[in-house]
Amino acid sequence: MALFFFPFVRILAWLAVDPLLGNRSAPNSVRLGLALVLAVAIAPTLPPAQPITLVSGEGLIVLLQQIAVGLALGFTLRIVFAAMELAGQFIGMQMGLSMATLYDPVNGAQTPAIGQFLVLTSALVLFAMDGHHQVIAALWQSFRDVPIAATPVSGRGFLVLVDWAGTIFSTGLHIALPVTAALLTANIALGMMTRAAPQLNIFSVGFPITLGAGFLTLYFAILYLPVIVERFWRQALETGLSAARGLIGP
Repeated sequence: MALFFFPFVRILAWLAVDPLLGNRSAPNSVRLGLALVLAVAIAPTLPPAQPITLVSGEGLIVLLQQIAVGLALGFTLRIVFAAMELAGQFIGMQMGLSMATLYDPVNGAQTPAIGQFLVLTSALVLFAMDGHHQVIAALWQSFRDVPIAATPVSGRGFLVLVDWAGTIFSTGLHIALPVTAALLTANIALGMMTRAAPQLNIFSVGFPITLGAGFLTLYFAILYLPVIVERFWRQALETGLSAARGLIGP
């Protein structure tokens, strides 16, 4: 039981917050089945671990460690989609589409339409570049880097997670910057036109111009999104493993 139980707990904790394979729209039975299949596939490939009694104080400590490591891996990956959603909020606010919302199955809430578009596009890009396979490989590597043992929990991993959470704003702004700059230029031009011709109805002319300029810039900027998503995803996997290693130790 211990051979499969503790890997199963870590994988299940990771699936609880993973944005790709642990989507909220997936039934709980599917998550449990996927966690069980991965545990059966990964556990026999792990090095022999020290015997741990499940119903004991040592077993409780190891159980909490596996939950913390799994949540750390999933949290770092969720930051990627949070940054995409934030970029979509920046773009939608500048384009005047802040009130246009859609249901986000990843977060289970209403999000701006542009943000949902970027989230779904990023998910498709990650599946196309085998991002889900990279996640499973990183999960297997976590058992190598952080073996199942009754070791004390450290706070260094939480500091890594806090630092990584700050990338939501920097990456989101980086993705939204081309469209934001183009819309800022369009708004400045509209302001100069209004100043030169006060009789111009800026509300009837400005919205179609900003909307068209925003979509046109987004069309050209989306071509560079796969490169940004791939780099950001690899950084998230490396940060997740670093946070997992930091959670265990003195």
